[in-house]
Amino acid sequence: MANVYDTANQLASDLKESQQFKEMQHAFDMLKLDAVAYAMFQQFQQKQMALQQKQMQGQQPTEDEIKDIQTIGEKMQNMQPINDLMVKEQALSQMMDELNRAITQPIVDIYQGK
Repeated sequence: MANVYDTANQLASDLKESQQFKEMQHAFDMLKLDAVAYAMFQQFQQKQMALQQKQMQGQQPTEDEIKDIQTIGEKMQNMQPINDLMVKEQALSQMMDELNRAITQPIVDIYQGK
């Protein structure tokens, strides 16, 4: 019988060797070389995490918090290293979605009577 955890660990290792992963890693490395863009990216991530934590605690973000993160997001749209990273991240995400569909197909088959 196959150990699904061993398979998952192998899949994680294989993922690191995929073209999509390598391209995203390279894009992230390039982003880190641009001090202004990287600082903006980190600031956006921190504010996004803070808003998510607030929502998980049942609190609603204030208008100022929403405007603040929107302003940062708008500024980020004009930063090529961030745009490059987002494109590569989307490609990796698409591959991850396809993998998730393959992994969950046996469950779908159960509910579809296959």
